[in-house]
Amino acid sequence: MYDVPVNYPEDAMPNTAVERLMQAYEGEAPGASLLVLKDGKPLVMRGYGRSLLEQDVLADAHTNYRLASVSKQFTAAAILLLAQDGTLSIKDPVRRWLPSLPNEVAGVTLEHLLTHTSGLLDYEDLMPVPCTGQIRDAGVLALLEKEHRLYFAPGTQYRYSNSAYALLALIVERAAKQPYPEFLKQRIFKPLGMNNTLAYVEGGADVPHRAYGYSWAGESWQRTDQSSTSAVLGDGGIYSNLHDLALWDAALYDSRLLSDASRKLAFSAHVQVAGEGYEAGYGFGWRITGDTLWHSGETIGFRNVIVRWPKQRLTVILLSNRNDPEPYQTALRIGALFQH
Repeated sequence: MYDVPVNYPEDAMPNTAVERLMQAYEGEAPGASLLVLKDGKPLVMRGYGRSLLEQDVLADAHTNYRLASVSKQFTAAAILLLAQDGTLSIKDPVRRWLPSLPNEVAGVTLEHLLTHTSGLLDYEDLMPVPCTGQIRDAGVLALLEKEHRLYFAPGTQYRYSNSAYALLALIVERAAKQPYPEFLKQRIFKPLGMNNTLAYVEGGADVPHRAYGYSWAGESWQRTDQSSTSAVLGDGGIYSNLHDLALWDAALYDSRLLSDASRKLAFSAHVQVAGEGYEAGYGFGWRITGDTLWHSGETIGFRNVIVRWPKQRLTVILLSNRNDPEPYQTALRIGALFQH
């Protein structure tokens, strides 16, 4: 069975070219953690810069970052697990599980939510301005319950939708009859040994080795760890680290978690991405470009990406607790160093 060892040395193979590409994250500034996996073995696994500036805490392979939209692959996996169980179908109308949504949503299915083809309005644009406090997944539903319009007929276009993934988290809760964070823990994180990964809820379990987010304010880095949307779980609320994500990556090569059929659904391009500046297809929580499966995640103070080359058994994961630079191109350049 293809697997990744739980414990392995930091900086398994220092690489000068990698260090040059990661130089922007070095020093007494918000940093990053980088993992390069080849055939299940870490070729690079280390941190750069700081995970907490105020206490001068170094970033490393154990640092937990808010994954932002990289979280969507876990939400999609939760839906696929429930489909495997026979509890729901991806063809289910969303109103089967969330009947309080208006009639205009009657044609939207779970598959439309997964592939950003639902036409649902963006909840961020529906929130009051200024917004006090934080909205949660249930708050997203409350906003959408009042909207009797869609951007387009379901299934006719692609439009990236955080609203869709917030609703998917609520559907997981209703179908599984347990809180979304607990379902993830019991069905994904715990079975895979991802013991430091969690969907973070304020007042719940603390995030171990937590990185805090920062943004450059012209002359200095300012703490920008939370926004009014940071408490929404389904679209971006998971924290994880390199060690745990190595285990996640390993599980995507075989059927220990998702069946062959489920993984084929997740990794197939159901729709072409439009309006995002690059050519790609979209699966279930994954973008597909050429021979890569990938997803980025951006939220206030964090920018992350995972890029997988499955045919080469190569993966690059770059997590950062800062608003700049954008990590996707850096990850591609790092990946190119290790390709045959």
